[in-house]
Amino acid sequence: MKIAMVSEHASPLATLGGVDAGGQNVHVAELSGALADRGHQVTVYTRRDAADLPVRVLLRPGVEVVHVDAGPARTVPKDELFPYMGTFAAVLAAEWFVDRPDVVHAHFWMSGHAALEAVAQVQARTGGVRIPVAQTFHALGVVKRRHQGSADTSPAEREWVEPAVGRSVDQVVATCSDEAFELKALGVPLQRISVVPCGVDVETFRPDGPVEERGRTHRVLTASRLVQRKGVGTTIAAVAALVHEGRDVELVVVGGAGVAGADLPDDPEYQRLDALARSLGIREHVHFRGQLGQHDMPAVYRSADVVVCAPWYEPFGIVPLEAMACGRPVIASSVGGLIDTVVEDATGLHVPPRDEEAVATAIGTLLEDPERREAFGAAGRDRAVARYTWQKVAAESERVYDRLIAGGGAVADTRPSARRSPRRTATTERTAR
Repeated sequence: MKIAMVSEHASPLATLGGVDAGGQNVHVAELSGALADRGHQVTVYTRRDAADLPVRVLLRPGVEVVHVDAGPARTVPKDELFPYMGTFAAVLAAEWFVDRPDVVHAHFWMSGHAALEAVAQVQARTGGVRIPVAQTFHALGVVKRRHQGSADTSPAEREWVEPAVGRSVDQVVATCSDEAFELKALGVPLQRISVVPCGVDVETFRPDGPVEERGRTHRVLTASRLVQRKGVGTTIAAVAALVHEGRDVELVVVGGAGVAGADLPDDPEYQRLDALARSLGIREHVHFRGQLGQHDMPAVYRSADVVVCAPWYEPFGIVPLEAMACGRPVIASSVGGLIDTVVEDATGLHVPPRDEEAVATAIGTLLEDPERREAFGAAGRDRAVARYTWQKVAAESERVYDRLIAGGGAVADTRPSARRSPRRTATTERTAR
């Protein structure tokens, strides 16, 4: 089939070097490639953010990236892109009028808005059958506002456009069960929600291979963008508690501005975290590495005794999957997609968000028990291979597309991971009210 992927701010080309790639970039690139491996033709539409970019780039056989002229040909923060979505939609409509895709899969709320507008324009011009649209949000504004409050930089339009997108597309492809219940609270019928997780490259991320040398007896790793909600400060405070107990432990922090930390001194969140580590008296135990490419990360994962993912909230979270695929135990906040991916007392431990004492206790518990760490790591690898390969994710996505193209509408999801415990359901219902 011919699949149009729309990813307005996150280009899959960023994954080639790995430096500028976030979760959405990786998701779009890997899913497109895995779908191409299944014989499909995929075209990814993303906004031109540099004047010298060609209109079309072959990412790999079966996957082409199209740079859409919408707004200035330079980097623009994604929260400032909404005014250009009308132009983006017009370009999509012109493309699809000439070369109609069988299905559209939009990524992020603005992509969904543009895709729906483009599909409406094509249908109006042709009088034909509407192109079906699937939508993956990658993050929900209502959750972001709940946790960040006044620090949320989303445009005001997101508050009403995002739920409208969810209610207007043919199928929402949620990445975890927690998101499915958030979508229900926004008015998206459950029968139009499918749960298809993100994936991990289990050949690149694997337990065997080079291991980076560590500087102390124990190493803790955290990897994320350096923004406050990712909870790196919580992990630093937890490690400080362990150091003050007399443990010989170091913390490696991957993420932030610049390649290998080149521009870290200018990063405001780095400055805050650096000051925190100094104030806690453990600066020599904390190593800020900046951004590392995907192919540099496996050796770093393998060098860690424990990988900590302690965000305030997380729509999905690819880092835990990469760590599990490398055979590392994971300590994760019990939020969002981390509830699904990390299995309590099997592949790792769950902790409440923003709870440095709980993180310190969990790290200490695992550092004292190498056999348990090894068992968690082996189980994590097994789970990554059994459930989260991109090939499996592509097969599940293809199933959604096939049903939409056939006109069947909703795709039921009956897996246990798509259901929620009574306690969490009640919490969501209180939030909805």
